[in-house]
Amino acid sequence: HELIHVNQKHTLDILFIEILKVIFWFNPIFIFYKKAIQLNHEFLADEKVVKSHNNVPFYQNLLLSKANVNPTYYLASNLNYSVTKKRLIMMTKNTSTTRALLKKGILIPLLTALVFSLCTKVVAQETPQKEGKNVYVNGEAYYKKTTFEIKDEKGKVVAKKKYSDLTAKQKQLAPPLVIRSNNDKPLSEKEIIEKIEKEEPKTFIIDEFDPKNSKTKQQDPNTIYNTAGLTEKPEFSGGMDAFYKFVGDNFVTPKTPDGNTLRGKVYLTFIVEKDGNLSNFKIIRDNFGYGAGEEAIRVLKTSPKWTPGEINGEAVRTLYSLPIAIQSKS
Repeated sequence: HELIHVNQKHTLDILFIEILKVIFWFNPIFIFYKKAIQLNHEFLADEKVVKSHNNVPFYQNLLLSKANVNPTYYLASNLNYSVTKKRLIMMTKNTSTTRALLKKGILIPLLTALVFSLCTKVVAQETPQKEGKNVYVNGEAYYKKTTFEIKDEKGKVVAKKKYSDLTAKQKQLAPPLVIRSNNDKPLSEKEIIEKIEKEEPKTFIIDEFDPKNSKTKQQDPNTIYNTAGLTEKPEFSGGMDAFYKFVGDNFVTPKTPDGNTLRGKVYLTFIVEKDGNLSNFKIIRDNFGYGAGEEAIRVLKTSPKWTPGEINGEAVRTLYSLPIAIQSKS
């Protein structure tokens, strides 16, 4: 019996489960796994002995004699089945092949269902909107069946794009999203989805050079825009390096009472007008002091014209802010 344990390398199984118990010390289930594995080892060894000698009663009596060498006395009745009793029952137990195959067949779908349940990814779902409520429609979803043909200056189609591939300016020229019916009643989410699904693939032409697309409709021509909302940002001729060189060449550093070296920054805002001139100068913060902010405004008033900011090719008034670093030398 013990030789069979050695030949079947049952020691490796015990070492493996002991390693798992060390790693997963907080999980008590591995204690029961170890007991089950040890019991199964005894069953395997008993099976080999019975098949080799074909004398079950003799082997059972031998096990009983070994078990009674050092009897254990309990203070109370032992109601649990001992390992020896389980081994004796297993020796005389017959399991039909059909029943064994049936158990294995039931185990396969159970394991498959367990694997799928553990591998299922839960995705947050959007809460359905109530009927009649106006909803936001993503442009990419709305135009998923639409192809946009892009024209060049000569009116020739040079590219075909999906909505997601369009530039910010090209997206502004795309037809507006229809989220209302003909009677101006807001469409529900369901109606919008049905509208998108039923529509046949379409093709829209985007011509940035068409005169009617080169102007931006403004309610007030004096509207002031932030740089974030522009298609073209305002720029000093030659770039910002040239601008700071212009400031350095013309800025007169204020004198300090004690003549010490001072460093600081002046933060200003101004408006780049449609013709490129600068106006509406404001000092946001003057870390330097001694009139440095006023001197910075004086220099900006002498600045050459800038290239104005644009929206779809139309010049607009743009609010611009920048810091000017100042250093005085003793």
